[in-house]
Amino acid sequence: MRNKLSYSIFPSIIFLSLVFLFLYSTFLPLYTNDSSSLPTKNFLPLSSYSTCNLFDGHWVLNSTKAKPFYDGTCPFHRNAWNCLNNERDNMGIINSWEWVPKDCSLERIDPSRFLGLMRNRNIGFVGDSLNENFLVSFLCILRVADGGAKKWKRKGAWRGAYFPKYNVTVAYHRAVLLAKYKWEPKQSAVSAQDGLKGVYRVDVDIVADEWNRMTDFYDVLVFNTGHWWGYDKFPKEMPLVFYRHGRPLNPPLGLLDGFQVVLENMVRHIQKEVPKNTLKFWRLQSPRHFYGGEWNQNGSCLFDKPLEEDQLDLWFNPSNNGVNKEARTLNHLIKEAVQGTDIQVLDLTHLSEFRADAHPAIWLGQKDAVSIWGQDCMHWCLPGVPDTWVDILVQLIRNSLETV
Repeated sequence: MRNKLSYSIFPSIIFLSLVFLFLYSTFLPLYTNDSSSLPTKNFLPLSSYSTCNLFDGHWVLNSTKAKPFYDGTCPFHRNAWNCLNNERDNMGIINSWEWVPKDCSLERIDPSRFLGLMRNRNIGFVGDSLNENFLVSFLCILRVADGGAKKWKRKGAWRGAYFPKYNVTVAYHRAVLLAKYKWEPKQSAVSAQDGLKGVYRVDVDIVADEWNRMTDFYDVLVFNTGHWWGYDKFPKEMPLVFYRHGRPLNPPLGLLDGFQVVLENMVRHIQKEVPKNTLKFWRLQSPRHFYGGEWNQNGSCLFDKPLEEDQLDLWFNPSNNGVNKEARTLNHLIKEAVQGTDIQVLDLTHLSEFRADAHPAIWLGQKDAVSIWGQDCMHWCLPGVPDTWVDILVQLIRNSLETV
């Protein structure tokens, strides 16, 4: 009787052992730290995590802060933002300020660890030159982990880099309005008004060619627009005229209403055409710091320290009629447009509002640049504030890659 019982139990033990081995081999990869084993596009929504607010905090002057990862020799630099080579004053102090969130810590990027995490994945930036400014910082930092990084311009990208050690591409697609637009000279039927040189036609329902049909290449996408939406770029003699389905919108839209309609259409396109498992961000405005006038009206940003918190509303609150007020207005419209979507808001505005001291200003690396173009109080010195943007973006991407 005892032997019969043993024989009947033995097959059950073998079966249970095989089930255990199957489950073990199936779920073990979920707990491994080897980033190369991660499947492509394995992102989880950021809402799945109780993350702190990295965007709310203050700048602290830290004399022991680690030096920037790169210097003026980075091959991905853009000359006008290379403030080290252009000998901008106080670069050491500019890069000694550290952003400290109120309720948590912001980790500095580990380039090797991050590229390992992103192995076989790609990151794309789409928008205007402030996203390019962001990209250049990113490329110079990541190059520390892969000296074999090569310049990359494919799929309509304006610029970028390929990191062969990790099979990662990071690139920027220049599309300043996101929507398709083109110049139509005065002989156009819509340009009959006196003093009108022509119009810029904007098709609110058509994305710009530069980023159309490339979004499935990227696993992370960072969008922005807003810095071109001003009358300094499109004055009354060369205005924007908005079209939908090939016809002018009637009644015609003003600049801000046109911006809102374009946002709604671009967000709709992203939700429809970009793969659901692509991690999507929309970067809010990078504030300008022109003081005493616009960029073409002797505006200046020769500051030697960040603004104080009680100065920010004086500079940026829309109720104050200053030259830098539009950022918060555009941010409000962007937040409305992406609400209820899977596009995450990358709110870098507030932390950047403080940093009036960190623009290229008069140090532009080209003779007579200031007399021709004015001071640059819009873009950022590199290394500089965009390096902190990179730290924040990387921490959010890492959060989304965690598995439970």
